[in-house]
Amino acid sequence: MHGKFDDLGRFADPSLLIMTDVAAFSGVSMEPGTLYGALSRLERRGWVRPLAAAERRRPYEITAAGQEILAEQVKTMQQIVRVARLRTAMAWRA
Repeated sequence: MHGKFDDLGRFADPSLLIMTDVAAFSGVSMEPGTLYGALSRLERRGWVRPLAAAERRRPYEITAAGQEILAEQVKTMQQIVRVARLRTAMAWRA
């Protein structure tokens, strides 16, 4: 991605691809600062940690604590989906 996005600096290429991917699967559009703010909060909580920088990119990895929190959150979301499906099914039968 070069050309009209060159002036975006650190918000070009990978960041835009990540935000495009999130928007595609979730229907939620993010601004560039949203991604960096989220990473900063996750790092402060000890749920992700930065790896060695590769050029101007800074990769992160999830920590054991982050994996535990993620598993709990996924479990909660799955319960929400189960209840929603049950209630939707009951509403359609009525």
